Amino acid sequence: MAWLRLQPLTSAFLHFGLITFVLFLNGLRAEAGTSGDVPNTGQNNESCSGSSDCKEGVILPIWYPENPSLGDKIARVIVYFVALIYMFLGVSIIADRFMASIEVITSQEREVTIKKPNGETSTTTIRVWNETVSNLTLMALGSSAPEILLSLIEVCGHGFIAGELGPSTIVGSAAFNMFIIIGICVYVIPDGETRKIKHLRVFFVTAAWSIFAYIWLYMILAVFSPGVVQVWEGLLTLFFFPVCVLLAWVADRRLLFYKYMHKKYRADKHRGIIIETEGDHPKGIEMDGKMMNSHFLDGNLVSLEGKEVDESRREMIRILKDLKQKHPEKDLDQLVEMANYYALSHQQKSRAFYRIQATRMMTGAGNILKKHAAEQAKKASSMSEVHADEPEDFVSKVFFDPCSYQCLENCGAVLLTVVRKGGDTSKTMYVDYKTEDGSANAGADYEFTEGTVVLKPGETQKEFSVGIIDDDIFEEDEHFFVRLSNVRLEEEPPEEGMPPIVLNSLPLPQAILASPCVATVTILDDDHAGIFTFECDTIHVSESIGVLEVKVLRTSGARGTVIVPFRTVEGTAKGGGEDFEDTYGELEFKNDETV
Repeated sequence: MAWLRLQPLTSAFLHFGLITFVLFLNGLRAEAGTSGDVPNTGQNNESCSGSSDCKEGVILPIWYPENPSLGDKIARVIVYFVALIYMFLGVSIIADRFMASIEVITSQEREVTIKKPNGETSTTTIRVWNETVSNLTLMALGSSAPEILLSLIEVCGHGFIAGELGPSTIVGSAAFNMFIIIGICVYVIPDGETRKIKHLRVFFVTAAWSIFAYIWLYMILAVFSPGVVQVWEGLLTLFFFPVCVLLAWVADRRLLFYKYMHKKYRADKHRGIIIETEGDHPKGIEMDGKMMNSHFLDGNLVSLEGKEVDESRREMIRILKDLKQKHPEKDLDQLVEMANYYALSHQQKSRAFYRIQATRMMTGAGNILKKHAAEQAKKASSMSEVHADEPEDFVSKVFFDPCSYQCLENCGAVLLTVVRKGGDTSKTMYVDYKTEDGSANAGADYEFTEGTVVLKPGETQKEFSVGIIDDDIFEEDEHFFVRLSNVRLEEEPPEEGMPPIVLNSLPLPQAILASPCVATVTILDDDHAGIFTFECDTIHVSESIGVLEVKVLRTSGARGTVIVPFRTVEGTAKGGGEDFEDTYGELEFKNDETV
């Protein structure tokens, strides 16, 4: 796959060409001369007077000075600066709330049914809002709301005459985004890494419209009606916006001329899915950032439910393994919270999120990700209480809650919770369970367990245990699965010597297995090799001591034989026999040896 870099030189040439074109149009206008009456904008284009009278404010009156002294001027500067910062924070907080609301709106999802090639159907969720449309409409409106309001206030308050604030705000903001922000984004890319444009087609469309916006603004203010924003110009400019959004949406969905492009089809070896690719694609370029073996629905990337769940489980297990190795002294709750924070920080985020995060960091409101990770960790422990408040259905649903468990190798046994939701809880329910190997093996890492969970009348959840085998062998963290099956209900308590009456043979079952019916148990190895530290980081000795003995400690685990190399390094004292003798070697720690 070829990675696309944003080159500052290309951007510089692009803007240089645009500026040259604008200067060329201005030269043609100067040669033709000005004709007609040009409204007085209150500015002198021929000479600079050096000072100008302040106009009346929109809300607050001007604080007119009368022969102010130097101290008075300094005091006014301080007052104005503090007031400006205060208002800036106020606007930022309001924009924060506004962007949070937009984030909630654009993150709405709905369930759809996908038909697999083998005829089976699965239910998954997709975004209601198309990503491209939401970024160009609601996200842009929320992030640019202060600029839009300032421009509206000035244009409407000055009789549709272009002032100093409106066009300058628009052009300055766009220029800052194109020059400063893009330049910083290119500069901060670490050496040896690359970044790519996710939706290349949409980028081409929006880049073309961005350049056209500069030209159109110049034509309005300098060619068609110099210094005046006429009504038809404003309406036509407003009409350009939905056209831009429509073309970007067409590029994202590959409609119109895209459907006439030559297409190739191939089958995925892993899942047997027919995959559509465009034959005219340059090889190695990912045009829209979407993976090949995926389904496309409404312009959004949607993976199959089972595959997505398995990948999420494996990813969470991998994160927990890495964190356990880096922080063996942390307990399980802290590791889960750290894993949630890691997963959230590496997810794709919207423009609204980054704006809200920046505002809260500047105002001292804290990190959103850390707060959300802590909330998720607390939410996992009280999920059963949340389900108890939900409305009941006519069919009883049985599932694991939660579906992911983590335990230490020396815990003895792990408790899993089966939950019954909805339906008639006055009947006894039976559901079978059975352990299945993952990377952990039955008999070596855990005890093979199978049985039946009995939920008596009125019971909505039940726990059962699976034994965990502890050993003194250092190994990677492993996982296994527990699967539910064969759910059934009992009509009424059976009489002595009579078998229970099962109702699930009826056409309409009264109890079903719901997702998740498979739980993942991750066994965190407690046989860590340990962390090696000095007993003291600073030791003071006299020159007459002769030989210095340094004690090395082994903490947070002492499993296995470990060899730790060591050597002396010069500081202010010189080696080579001048202040100390150069020493190097290896320390060998036996199994369970800590000093």
